[in-house]
Amino acid sequence: MSVDSARFTLDTNILVYSVDNAAGARHQLATVIVDRAAERDCFLSLQAISEFYAVVTRKGVMPAADAAGQAADWLDIFPCAASSSAAVRAALMDAAAGRAAYWDALLIATAREAGCSLILTEDLSDGATLGGVKIHNPFTARPGLSRLARDLLGIE
Repeated sequence: MSVDSARFTLDTNILVYSVDNAAGARHQLATVIVDRAAERDCFLSLQAISEFYAVVTRKGVMPAADAAGQAADWLDIFPCAASSSAAVRAALMDAAAGRAAYWDALLIATAREAGCSLILTEDLSDGATLGGVKIHNPFTARPGLSRLARDLLGIE
């Protein structure tokens, strides 16, 4: 499978940056990521959408009604995956073994169940693989998005 046809997911931090004008260059890049991801084979986890709402309202990035509206839009735009009991079990095992924090492990296990081979995130170890899902930080290139992220999103 080529990178430009890989199924992938976005971590909460990408969603938050996409609406946070104070995030500077990351805001601009995350906006491109989310916009392009909507045209690609991208699943969002219900966990990431829920965490998005919690983070942006707690930090005052946007009012609750606006955050709820944005989350609802993503529920309409993206196919979404819920965490199954098997994903929770896998996350518990990975967290107990010290491979990842529980919530990160759950996001990855849910992505794996949805058929995702890659997660775009700034919060995990770039280049690592957990449960068959590769972790990639799209912000590693200066300036702009990494080559892998550009290929994944179909950006020249």
